Amino acid sequence: MRTSLVFLSMLLVVHFAELGQAEPKTPAPLRPVVEVEEDVFAIEFAENGASPMWCYGSTCLVRVGEDVFASGLETLKDAKPLNNVRWTLWKRGPNGWELQQADPKDRTREPCPIVGFADGRLFMSVNPTLSQDPDARTGPARPEVLSFSAANTKTPFKTLVPDWKEEPSFTEHSYRSFAGDGQRGELILFQNVGYSHSQWAFLDRDGNWSATGKLVWPKRADPKHAPYNSTRARVNYPNVVLEDRAVHLCGASAFNKWERVQDDPKLMGRQWSNRWRRLYYTWTPDIATGTFNPWVEIASTDKTGGWLFPADMWLAPDGRVHLLWMEFPISEKLRDEYFPDIPRITSMKYAVVENGQVVGRRTLLEGGEGLSGVLPRCGRFHVTPTDRLVVFYYVDGTDSVGETIRENRLMEVHSDGTLGEPIPVPLKYPLGGFLGFFTATARGGSPTSTTLDLLGYRVYRPDADRTLGKYPQHAISTPNRISYARIRLK
Repeated sequence: MRTSLVFLSMLLVVHFAELGQAEPKTPAPLRPVVEVEEDVFAIEFAENGASPMWCYGSTCLVRVGEDVFASGLETLKDAKPLNNVRWTLWKRGPNGWELQQADPKDRTREPCPIVGFADGRLFMSVNPTLSQDPDARTGPARPEVLSFSAANTKTPFKTLVPDWKEEPSFTEHSYRSFAGDGQRGELILFQNVGYSHSQWAFLDRDGNWSATGKLVWPKRADPKHAPYNSTRARVNYPNVVLEDRAVHLCGASAFNKWERVQDDPKLMGRQWSNRWRRLYYTWTPDIATGTFNPWVEIASTDKTGGWLFPADMWLAPDGRVHLLWMEFPISEKLRDEYFPDIPRITSMKYAVVENGQVVGRRTLLEGGEGLSGVLPRCGRFHVTPTDRLVVFYYVDGTDSVGETIRENRLMEVHSDGTLGEPIPVPLKYPLGGFLGFFTATARGGSPTSTTLDLLGYRVYRPDADRTLGKYPQHAISTPNRISYARIRLK
């Protein structure tokens, strides 16, 4: 395994060299300084299949100038699942986080991602149910975009409704993605329709919905063993980049079958954990054309029976797309009972794509059987104003001397594809868990910065608070609270 990783590293450097990129001098390592750790809001879990982190491919945290905003959820006690929460909007001021507004009339199911623009506009993607029956679990919904003034987020918002040119069958299960170009002041919304396609709408810098269309998902070879017998591989939780009207999208698709499980239904399905087994990518150089390039399969866990999940995406100034994703192992019970020869490995993966071709890839970190006992769980990119690419991630497990590890780390990916040394981030309470954390990412319109803004769940750490007693390895210290951290990179 180690030999293969060295080869991949060499291969990545060769790819960069062949493409004419000079090997730069390695800059001094970045040093993380924790400036703020605090709670933002509390929520009672709604038991509706979603959570405050469920719009994982987008973000609920943006920075506009010196101000930081977060969107949250409030569970409605008098409403029944699934549409039993409403959105909330928060701003960090001199005295900490303050509620600005909450939905005055509508109910919804999922969290509401936000986008911020350099010109002071703040947008929120919402998906209110159209059902008037408080006991109805499902029903039609209407995607909207709310426009706020970042300078005064307590003033009334404007409601923008995309012109879909037809009547798509939207529901409370939106699996939507919301992204913005902060400099140009443009945004794009993708929202899933059934098991066939994603409907999208583009808002231009003049405030017009000037382009809409359908993004049809990859075709399945064998719908018989697909989830819900679908003929298309629905691409969920995608990371989306919008820049100069180019759009890039990368997400995961669920597959019941994998290489060593073809026709036996007892070895398929959700009873054996997650089924996100293929990572797909597509792009268009100009969203106004409405035409996307053919789907590209970036990664697959078809051989191991494990699953994968998109983590982040960055469009570099040279036009290359940097992708980050996680790969998790086969279900322990399934492996032990049927496939004892498959090792259970957890990995954080990285690739570079140019014009639809993968020009470099490598494993950033891995652990599991036969390897380190410290496992990567989730990660995000952070980009500085000088285009230094950093991965902020969470690890847990047991190190070589038996010590329990639960911490966030930084790792820089240099322009030649080599990696900096992992640097622990001295947070009192790390941010982690499966769905991890949001950042104030450029995909949400925020500027590149030497400040790393984070929003997510705190993770219990025995050395930080011994009064909590013994908890399972992945226990969350404050499961009903969403917290914020600010880290300065020096």
